[in-house]
Amino acid sequence: MSANGSSGGRRRVVIVGGGFGGLAAARRLKHADVDVTVIDRKHHHLFQPLLYQVALGSVAPGECASPIRVSLRRNPRASVLMAEVVGFDVDRQEVILERGERVGYDSLIFACGMETSYFGHDEWKDVSCGLKTLADAVDLRDRIFGAFEHAERAADAESRADWLTFTVIGGGPTGVEVAGALAVLVARSVAKDFARIRPDEVKIILLDAGDRVLSPFSESLSAKAAKGLTDLGVQVRLGVRATSIDSRGATIEVDGRTERIDSRTVVWAAGVQAVPVARALASATGVETDRAGRIPINPDPTVRGHPEISVIGDVASLAGKDGTPLPGLATVAIQQAAHVAKAIDHGAAGASTPFHYLDKGALAVIGRGRAICEIRGVKLSGWPAFATYLGVHLFYLGSEGKRIKLLADWATTWFGVLGNEVMEGELSTIERAPPRVEAAR
Repeated sequence: MSANGSSGGRRRVVIVGGGFGGLAAARRLKHADVDVTVIDRKHHHLFQPLLYQVALGSVAPGECASPIRVSLRRNPRASVLMAEVVGFDVDRQEVILERGERVGYDSLIFACGMETSYFGHDEWKDVSCGLKTLADAVDLRDRIFGAFEHAERAADAESRADWLTFTVIGGGPTGVEVAGALAVLVARSVAKDFARIRPDEVKIILLDAGDRVLSPFSESLSAKAAKGLTDLGVQVRLGVRATSIDSRGATIEVDGRTERIDSRTVVWAAGVQAVPVARALASATGVETDRAGRIPINPDPTVRGHPEISVIGDVASLAGKDGTPLPGLATVAIQQAAHVAKAIDHGAAGASTPFHYLDKGALAVIGRGRAICEIRGVKLSGWPAFATYLGVHLFYLGSEGKRIKLLADWATTWFGVLGNEVMEGELSTIERAPPRVEAAR
């Protein structure tokens, strides 16, 4: 089967990936004389910065996911295929789908993003919780509240302590946000909702192999983040490397010593890698990926020897002004999408001028009213940074309705009690993973 046709002889633009970069490119091409096809394995766009809040019950799952078709309904020349890309025929300029269909293109924008990396220990996936998909967030939410339920019924102190110990591996934004939000949840809600659990019984441990958390930030802000976590009751342990994870905890190595942490809930937030289809594109175009599977690109950002193929977002490997790789941020993907879409709108197959990233800063939230923010040398912490975090996320979230609903959820959770979405067990109909029962045995 072939899908090479185009209405009115218009140029064909295929976008692989419906994340921040892919959707931004499709929207930017709304008025261009092109037919746009967005291909994604799921029919929804996921607002990943909110996943940890889904996992901790601050917002309902559906609040951080929106249908791709709805996002593009104002573009009559845009279509969406919920399909999996398995290969590329760069000579014939076709994308190959899992059922054998071929979708032809004049311009290809590859914006697939990253997935969780376990650094060669894929067996850890079944006994820990990642946080890259909506299913991950729902699974972690079930694990956390399931742990409290098991602790409430535990017959002995040792079993009780295991259920009430939460281990977060990775001191980047995701790990810090999960640990901080979990500490806030424990302090504000657990004592009210569970008669036999005292907040001081709950142990939250954040592990990182580096010498400080949130290493992309300045040392001063990193130190404030660590202190904020400690003030919330999180045990921050640095220079620690996980060597083994199972359903009952993790084995770590610190200062040459081996140590065991008994913990029924282990959150893995330590690494990412490119999705497998990135290797297929790299092979088809004859380029070598880096260690994380990212595709090296020209400054414009096309693939070497293929001006019609642009790679944007987290899956692209491109050095910034200082020679270090551009960060895996939504702002990078969105700006690259605009750069490529502008060139396509002007009649080119892809951009031919260098892409220049405008660094709009970095944000990380630690807990209610606690955050750090660094914008062009300006460093903020505490409530000013927290307010900036709220504003930025609401801006990028999308529709007015979602913003209002999200504000209501945040207000309920951060200034009141735990949201009803969690305690009533409301699950999104967009994506639901089967429950993992091993941890409950």
